[in-house]
Amino acid sequence: MATTVAIVSGGSGGIGAATCRALAAAGHHVLVGYGGNAAAAEAVVTSLDGDGEACHLDVTDEDSVAAAVARATEIGTLAVVVNNAGVADDDLLLRLDPARFDRTIEVNLRGAFLLSKAAVRPMLRARAGRIISVASVVGLRGNVGQTAYAASKAGLIGFSKSLAREVARKGITVNVVAPGFVATAMTDELDDAAREALTTMAPTNRPVEADEVAAAIAFLASPLAASITGAVLPVDGGAGM
Repeated sequence: MATTVAIVSGGSGGIGAATCRALAAAGHHVLVGYGGNAAAAEAVVTSLDGDGEACHLDVTDEDSVAAAVARATEIGTLAVVVNNAGVADDDLLLRLDPARFDRTIEVNLRGAFLLSKAAVRPMLRARAGRIISVASVVGLRGNVGQTAYAASKAGLIGFSKSLAREVARKGITVNVVAPGFVATAMTDELDDAAREALTTMAPTNRPVEADEVAAAIAFLASPLAASITGAVLPVDGGAGM
């Protein structure tokens, strides 16, 4: 059986690590993409119930992105790409300088553009593929102090819907998962009041588990989701209603 490969950017922690485990369990060779923490990525590889390897992947660097895609095609067929790498630099608009705004867009949106563009070429040749991006409920409804983050995630949704239309006839699907508040290293940086506000935003009144988001991503990456494209799947406990 031919080897199928999944690339997960930001794969070394939180949602990314859970997604790597889910895709490895589904039979893919997973490239655990990391920007700076190689040890964390190796720890994720060790936790996989399946095949995988750590792969340096700085989504802001075109050469790094190209090298990751080249590595995937060396191993087998690039079947799945998960745009998960992201940053959140939250502040009220009047306190947010342009450099901080630009950095959020660069990682969260431009990074997904670079990785998706590089991945589409081999997927077009194979006439198959799954591209799944991790957005946020904030990209759908907004949130105080998150103008940059919300803009990047809303942009990711528009980008994905447009790309879905471009490649649908080539057997490639492009979808978005929009999590609510997930307890991860990134959200640990929020103060108690912010975490409480995000938790109570959801009718379920609890954080979303990273494994729940990963399960949704694994489904969209599966053959059963072949007719789903251009969709935004909320995994948010109802926060986006």
